[in-house]
Amino acid sequence: MLRTVNRVLLGVVGLALVVVGGSVLAVGLGAPAPSWWIHDGRHDVLLDDAERTRWRDDGWWWPTVIAVLAVLVLLALWWLTAVLRRHRLREVLVDTGDGEGALLRGRALEGVLGGDAGELDGVAHAQVLLTGRPSAPKARVRLQLEPHVDPGTALDDLTAGALTHARNSAGLASLPAEVRLSGVKHRAERVS
Repeated sequence: MLRTVNRVLLGVVGLALVVVGGSVLAVGLGAPAPSWWIHDGRHDVLLDDAERTRWRDDGWWWPTVIAVLAVLVLLALWWLTAVLRRHRLREVLVDTGDGEGALLRGRALEGVLGGDAGELDGVAHAQVLLTGRPSAPKARVRLQLEPHVDPGTALDDLTAGALTHARNSAGLASLPAEVRLSGVKHRAERVS
């Protein structure tokens, strides 16, 4: 949902910027100004002398404008890095013992860890996502449990089984995990 909203918002903002920028370029090159354009023609400036010097005597105006623009630039850069940041770990560095190391595809380790977690008693579905750095991965595990399963037991089985197996197989010192448990939806059982 958030990804869709993000893309729609980016599309709308991008379209608005293209329309306004294209209009400025077209009017600057001599095309007639559109009816909604705020200036008269090709030689009209965006800020005339009266608009530009209107607040010049007030000492707060330009520092405020610059501060607001700086905050907007910082927010835009923060948002850009949040959008471009890779959430899924592509490769995991495996210690081979000879000082070299090897690279293991992150999706392969996710698949094996998810398969091991899905085979645990009472687990209906397991989903795994690896994050972090290649030398220090972190796992995000989502388990859907059957109605009869004790969540504490399922968590202990996951820790002792699938997570320990994945950590030992990849030669990792640790494999921290965030586990989210949910129950499978089911009909209420009839009591007689």
